[in-house]
Amino acid sequence: MTETGRHATHVISPSRGRISAPSRFEWRVVNIPRGTSRSQAHAMVLEQVEYGRWELKRSQILVGGARRVWLRRRVMRVQRTDAA
Repeated sequence: MTETGRHATHVISPSRGRISAPSRFEWRVVNIPRGTSRSQAHAMVLEQVEYGRWELKRSQILVGGARRVWLRRRVMRVQRTDAA
């Protein structure tokens, strides 16, 4: 719980922290606390999927009831076509 007495909503991590070779996908990890209802968790993930063009790759329920969701999207590499 935070100082205001409410649970934190969710935490979005842009990457898992390790640097790897260039990938065709960009990853995002969403940690959802245990007090969040299933419908609220669904709404959080759906918002990311709908507006950020992410797709759900994996979900996991951790000990204690917290959830972790892995989202991915294809990286678009664009090359310049002008002679600059």
